[in-house]
Amino acid sequence: MITRRLLAMGMAGGLLATLVCGLLPAGAAADDGEPAAQPAPKVELVLDVSGSMRANDIDGQSRMSAAKQAFDDVLDSTPPNVQLGIRVLGADYPGNDRKTGCKDTRQLYPVGPLDRTEAKTAVATLAPTGWTPIGPALLAAADDLKAGGDGTRRMVLITDGEDTCNADPCDVARDIASQGIHLVIDTLGLIPDTKTRSQLSCIAEATGGTYTTVQHKNQLTSKVKQLVRRSTDKVVTPVSTQGAASCADAPLLKAGLYSDRETFSENRWYRVEVPPGKELRASATIGDDRTVNADYGVLLRGVTLHGREIVRDDEGGTGRTDAVSAGIRYPKPKADDDTPPETVCLQVGNSFSAPPAVKTTPGLPVELAIDLVPSPDQPSDVAFFGLGRGWWLLGLLTLTGGVAGLLTGWVSRWRLNTGRAS
Repeated sequence: MITRRLLAMGMAGGLLATLVCGLLPAGAAADDGEPAAQPAPKVELVLDVSGSMRANDIDGQSRMSAAKQAFDDVLDSTPPNVQLGIRVLGADYPGNDRKTGCKDTRQLYPVGPLDRTEAKTAVATLAPTGWTPIGPALLAAADDLKAGGDGTRRMVLITDGEDTCNADPCDVARDIASQGIHLVIDTLGLIPDTKTRSQLSCIAEATGGTYTTVQHKNQLTSKVKQLVRRSTDKVVTPVSTQGAASCADAPLLKAGLYSDRETFSENRWYRVEVPPGKELRASATIGDDRTVNADYGVLLRGVTLHGREIVRDDEGGTGRTDAVSAGIRYPKPKADDDTPPETVCLQVGNSFSAPPAVKTTPGLPVELAIDLVPSPDQPSDVAFFGLGRGWWLLGLLTLTGGVAGLLTGWVSRWRLNTGRAS
């Protein structure tokens, strides 16, 4: 029976334990068999220092004072292997010129090994000042985190209001997600109104992050600490790839976890070589990181180079989930040593659509998991013979048709003979 839903993509970044343990990309382990050292995780805290942070509504003190105290506690508890940086927005320009105010973001402390005293001193100098250019700050922070290393990348945005500039920060977050740097953005709203809560939730969802409403200082401190520590969790980072419009031009993938982007109602192709004695297990997950129409589906199928369908799975959604997955299995029986691998073309398609007001670019996030495991010697399902999904129904219909044909012929012959005898 075809395996379905091999992984569920929470845009919170969750992966099946089997993927974490068994689908590491090539080079994830050292040549001597010892596990390779985990690259240092990178975190940048992005703090809103706009004029509204003067409000005294967090445990009897200003939002800015609560944020500073929280930062002191967070800096003291940051794990030693985390490379942490701090970026601010709205900290320097107090004027009324929007063009100038929307450029007001700077890196307060560079992403790298943490000098706690230096970082605390930099934070202590901040005072609520200007605008709230969230979009420009997100873009700049993404650039801060891009450079060097393959460790996890996380951004934590702390703000008390919506963006006051022209760019939609949710679209900016989608653009960042489409760059393939696997950057997660978590957002925290200080005493947020409905519009701010909606905007910050959208930013987080677009990158697989989380959104949290904060009303007390201890909430802010504990949540930021939690997010910084979460950056040290061991995860499998997907390898960025780009599917093709046809199998002939498709990239050749090995066992591993891959990420891509698909436009609405698009089909993309990938290739996998399946040696004799191996079973291909593949799953595709597409996330709806924006508002989409209620009925949609995901298709994953395996096809030969000559276009014959081997196996397929398709799953639908009704708007109640933010990710839909489809999965397939295709075993190859053992053969002689000189038998070459079979090239299987994988087609990943979707039937998503969006309301007119929703932007369709960049495309929807796709995660594709590929694994090659030993093929079963005594397969328990006919997928082993390449019949794929629905084989039992085909067999039942064939058997039913044969029996019905025999009975019909026998009855007709009996009636004919009976009529002649009378």
